Amino acid sequence: MIEIRNLSKSFVTTDGPVDALKNVNLTINNGDIYGIIGMSGAGKSTLVRCINMLERPTEGNILLDGRDLGSLNKKELREVRHTVTMIFQGFNLLMQRTCLKNVILPLRLSGVPKAEAEKRGRELLEIVGLPDKANAYPAQLSGGQQQRVAIARALATDPQVLLCDEATSALDPKTTHQILDLIRDINKKLGITVIVITHQMSVVQEICNRVAILEHGAVVEEGEVAQVFADPKADATRHLVYPEMADSVAISDEHGQRVRIIFNGGPAAKTPLIAQMAMEVGVAASILGASTRSVGERAYGYILLEIPGGPDELAKAVNFLRKTPDVTVSVEVNYGESKEVEA
Repeated sequence: MIEIRNLSKSFVTTDGPVDALKNVNLTINNGDIYGIIGMSGAGKSTLVRCINMLERPTEGNILLDGRDLGSLNKKELREVRHTVTMIFQGFNLLMQRTCLKNVILPLRLSGVPKAEAEKRGRELLEIVGLPDKANAYPAQLSGGQQQRVAIARALATDPQVLLCDEATSALDPKTTHQILDLIRDINKKLGITVIVITHQMSVVQEICNRVAILEHGAVVEEGEVAQVFADPKADATRHLVYPEMADSVAISDEHGQRVRIIFNGGPAAKTPLIAQMAMEVGVAASILGASTRSVGERAYGYILLEIPGGPDELAKAVNFLRKTPDVTVSVEVNYGESKEVEA
């Protein structure tokens, strides 16, 4: 288990002090695939570097299975970094070494005999799907293959925790999916806890079971991925989960009445709600924007509707929609003299 307690990190710059992290508190359980997401500058990379003590926190503690990493000496920290390993966006392979020699480098640096290290290295290349690339050089591989070699190298010391710092950001969507499948498989088969640092909610959606959202160095929301998708509370979360919803047309000063339907993980997103509403209560709404997606077998998303007519038609529509399971309905109206928003 990794416990992050009251963690803060400040840097001194020519423009003065910068608070990169502010009182971060997280618990990452053994076996989790835990996503930490935020936009550029949110503090994600600083946080991951604090987790393995490449950056010393200004305040707070990092505990690994109850052991305070901040209290360890250099030798003890080197030992911890064998159990908490890392892969990066840029792969960080040594271009003058073969794939096998890249993979076994941590073992050789730890004094493992060459023959034993090479045997283990070939096993790891098999695990990541590159058994035939032992003697190839990184320049001869695709980006996805290079990342697989980097993952094999990170697994060489039998770690408990794998830190992935924007590990798929340099890859195309198909290769990203393949690498995420590999990471999920490693988590399942080897029982390794995975921490995924990313700015892409699609990555979190695909493999993570829990997620924390960072904004300006602080955690603004945390929980199970399905729950965060179902009911994003912070503005930063809503923007990441449903950017189309954040950027959709606002009612502003225009006259009108609009209803936003949020699907919270039930089958409602797969039923013809708008057509049913028109037939059952006689309200023919216009769709201004929509986005739905699936997480596992559950449906999430939103539809933004313009409701014709006046308050009576709006009431009919809202009453109908709120009888639907697994949806949240919010209302925004502007009748010229007043503007109201109702959850």
